[in-house]
Amino acid sequence: MQPGKSPDDFSSRITRVEYTDVTRANSRLAWKVFSDFRRWRRFSDIYGEIRWFAGKPWKPGSRMRIEVVKPIKTSVDHVITVSRPAECVAWIDHFLGNTMEQWVIFTAQPDGTTSVHTWAELTGVTSQVEGQSLSDLLKKFIEQWYSSFCQECNRLHEQEYALW
Repeated sequence: MQPGKSPDDFSSRITRVEYTDVTRANSRLAWKVFSDFRRWRRFSDIYGEIRWFAGKPWKPGSRMRIEVVKPIKTSVDHVITVSRPAECVAWIDHFLGNTMEQWVIFTAQPDGTTSVHTWAELTGVTSQVEGQSLSDLLKKFIEQWYSSFCQECNRLHEQEYALW
């Protein structure tokens, strides 16, 4: 903690972002698409190299490094904390002096669709990136990424359904 700063000074800078979307895909297909990190560039153009560097992918304790190329170049270290395929996954990220916890929850619906809900809480020293609010950038990124993700799941669901 910085001298002269109370814990309340830091907790007031916690940003929470939530987003929910629905895909026509079942939760198994949604997980299959989500867990294939090689697809992530389809959902956002901010990514450079993405690689697992410790542990077995998507297992608690495993680690992934994500290169971000815009709006600035940086790396995000991703540590998986919870993983229940087709149900939920959670991680802790460290980047630009910030820490973020994020959860993604896949909820099978009675009609065969899947609700995809994510929330993230961010705290740390960086509040602006390239003159933009980090919380606004995070909100925009999450909404765009998960919307694109659900569209890809819908596309693959339709392909599977067409084969029947």
